[in-house]
Amino acid sequence: MISKGQKINDRYEIIRSIGEGGMANVYLAYDTILDRKVAVKILRGDLSEDEKFVRRFQREAIAASSLSHPNIVEVYDVGEDDGKYYIVMEYVDGKTLKSLIKKRGALTLPEVVDIMSQLTSAISCAHESYIIHRDIKPQNVIILEDGRVKVMDFGIAAQLNSNNLTQTNSVMGTVYYLPPEQANGNATTIKSDIYSLGIVMYELVVGRVPFKGDSPVEVAIKQMREKIPDLTAANPDIPQSIENIILRACAKNPKNRYNSVKEMHEDLKTALDSDRFDEAKVVYEYPESNFEDDTEMPRGKRSDRNRDKDGKDEKKKDKKLNKSVLIASIVAGVLVFGLLFAFIIYPKFIAKPPVEVPDVSDMTVAQAERTLEDKGFKVKNKTEKKTSDDIKAGKVIETDPESGRTIKKGSKITLIVSSGTKKIKIEDYKGKNFYEIKAKLEAAKVTVETENKDVPETDNVEENTILGQDVEPGKKLGKGDTIVLTIPNIYKTYPDFVKEGYTEMDFKSFCSKNGLTPEIGYQADSTKSNGTIIYQNMAPGTKIKEGATVRVTVVKNVEETKDKDPDAEENIPKDQQEQNEQS
Repeated sequence: MISKGQKINDRYEIIRSIGEGGMANVYLAYDTILDRKVAVKILRGDLSEDEKFVRRFQREAIAASSLSHPNIVEVYDVGEDDGKYYIVMEYVDGKTLKSLIKKRGALTLPEVVDIMSQLTSAISCAHESYIIHRDIKPQNVIILEDGRVKVMDFGIAAQLNSNNLTQTNSVMGTVYYLPPEQANGNATTIKSDIYSLGIVMYELVVGRVPFKGDSPVEVAIKQMREKIPDLTAANPDIPQSIENIILRACAKNPKNRYNSVKEMHEDLKTALDSDRFDEAKVVYEYPESNFEDDTEMPRGKRSDRNRDKDGKDEKKKDKKLNKSVLIASIVAGVLVFGLLFAFIIYPKFIAKPPVEVPDVSDMTVAQAERTLEDKGFKVKNKTEKKTSDDIKAGKVIETDPESGRTIKKGSKITLIVSSGTKKIKIEDYKGKNFYEIKAKLEAAKVTVETENKDVPETDNVEENTILGQDVEPGKKLGKGDTIVLTIPNIYKTYPDFVKEGYTEMDFKSFCSKNGLTPEIGYQADSTKSNGTIIYQNMAPGTKIKEGATVRVTVVKNVEETKDKDPDAEENIPKDQQEQNEQS
């Protein structure tokens, strides 16, 4: 076992174990270079000592890495580190199809057709690249939350035979889906994968596998000899079209199966059409037992084996005479075809037509990934972040390369996701410092305007304090928006010179400080001290305007003034004189 925190190839840091199998153990790991989670499959210790198996493991894993399909788990890397042979794959956060079947049993027919359509699409893609899966089973199929299917372990499953069928723990999960020819020790073909797909479909429809036994050998024998159990016995309501697909896929004789997975995929498309529900049951064209020789010759020529020995000897002599010529012709033909294939056919075959990048803006990341993958593109695990006032946080703004561009199928695309708006939520700024709030708003590109309000200094309002705003708290503003903040225009007012006990000297000092012109009149008042102000023309609290003339009356008693003019009334301000006359 690999411990948490251990690094594979000084790059993939193990997080935890996520699965154990007969061939390898799988771990969730962190790719320290590309900053993403990956699944690392490490070959089991005893198998890593089998040089032949290791070579095959590496060769077919590298071949699988070339596959690009939305329903296939992508292979990123293959290598060896201190005797540990590993494969690094796309990490898919989902549950296996096997666990879904264990939880729910038989699935609904629309679910079955949807899952099988995705599976056959993936397997068909692999076959087109000359890769046979060899180990199709629900344990190797991941179901995502959105219903997407992902197939694992393309081309890396070990070929089973009669010898290793005794390894109960390692192969029991596989033998339930094992094609008859593979159980019999023969080579696997694309039709072997078709058989396994049929068994998986049977399990999805019925909720259990068709063949069971106490040992892998017993199950393998049933795969070779017994007919697929009647589906209508398990569920009489199953349409004939569904049963026919399973019967064709699970035929013992490969010649009775679909010619290709693509053909099976096309059949699934119309499986739930009502006009197919009562179609005729499949009748096999070729025998389902003792058919070993049928793969090599038509049924009508089986009697050729009874030809007499002399005739056969004559044919052997003719063959020997032409053997040298035949071998030379074959070698020459292979060389010519090899050259044609390498320089003309293969480049055209692998060339992928360019595809236009679709517009996935305002989609969730999952929706965008599905849309792009359906078009044949690969989506990078790591997204880029960008602010947007129009697209909600977490949704896609755009792609790189951008939508509308025509690029090669299979190209990798980066999703640029909204991190939200840069708009600022307006608060109640009343009583806060104007310059602090202004800086905060302008950082969010909000235009700040001011409006002055006259406030007497007696209100004890601090300068640069915000008095009001024209935008309600809670509203969001950003670039191009404007807010008007009201700030105080603090003005000075006239004090109450009389009540506050201002003297003539205090009055003159006040006028000097505030740019006022003083005008002083005198009046005798025996009840007041000389120099005391007893009248002012500017009412207390009136706003001071620089340059204004301020008149006051100051007490100046006659007996205390040696050179006082007997007619002292002349020095009293006119408005004060009128006030005295009235009183």
